[in-house]
Amino acid sequence: MPTDLEKLLNYLEVEAIDKYLFIGRSPKRPARIFGGQVLAQSLNAAIRTVPEDRVAHSLHGYFLRPGDPAKQIVYEVDPIRDGRSFTTRRVVAKQDGRAIFNTAISFQLPEEGLSHQSTMPDVPPPEEVPSEEKELAELAKKYPDQMPFPVTGPIERRRVESRDRMKPQPMEPVQNMWFRIKGEVGDDFRRHQTLLAYVSDFGLLGTALYPHPFSSNSRRIQAASLDHALWFHRPFRLDDYLLYNLDSPNASAGRGFSRGSFYTRDGLLVASSAQEALIRLRDDD
Repeated sequence: MPTDLEKLLNYLEVEAIDKYLFIGRSPKRPARIFGGQVLAQSLNAAIRTVPEDRVAHSLHGYFLRPGDPAKQIVYEVDPIRDGRSFTTRRVVAKQDGRAIFNTAISFQLPEEGLSHQSTMPDVPPPEEVPSEEKELAELAKKYPDQMPFPVTGPIERRRVESRDRMKPQPMEPVQNMWFRIKGEVGDDFRRHQTLLAYVSDFGLLGTALYPHPFSSNSRRIQAASLDHALWFHRPFRLDDYLLYNLDSPNASAGRGFSRGSFYTRDGLLVASSAQEALIRLRDDD
């Protein structure tokens, strides 16, 4: 039997059916395809069309339609540019012939250059923060129709700032989470990038709801990711802990904007993210 990590990688690493055409599949849950899955599959499809010495450094995408996990996803890669230092790919994810997601991904031939970074927040190490697995399992039993994700799997999450998901109280729009893949991922950096793209969609939308008495589980909130950006700054491994530092500087017009930074446990900034999400308030009835 495949391990949980092998199952996740089987979903995220797409199948090539032509030079620039790939197929992706989805787990049965959640009922609507998780945005991080489409991000990761799109990145993986693009990676498979560039030379191995080119490393992805940025991704900018738009979520266009909800995805159906019962149907395969077709990824069409457009080799729009192959330059001496940079390579660009456009990827369109389709179901039933209609686009559900599109993105542009840029790759670079590694080089040396100027370097600086922001400072990692002062938070407890992951060993001093409890795992979410037990809490999520208990919530899934109590609220089976409001917990959209499987609560076990290869991704370990340790949330530094706790918040009641079902009865949330307003708080500052900042949160920190330790992430780790439970298992050996190997040394292929492209695999670690694919997994980080998947993980990067956790928490951004929820952070935009922190100043309000709602969470993504609240029935009065219509929530969906609208766009997503991801930048890779430095090498990393996701089979060791990374801190995901998130904040939301703005919400307005039914949309919430959030930012994220990934740090190694010794304080190295390795990736950044940004996302705008729909957080529409439904009427009470």
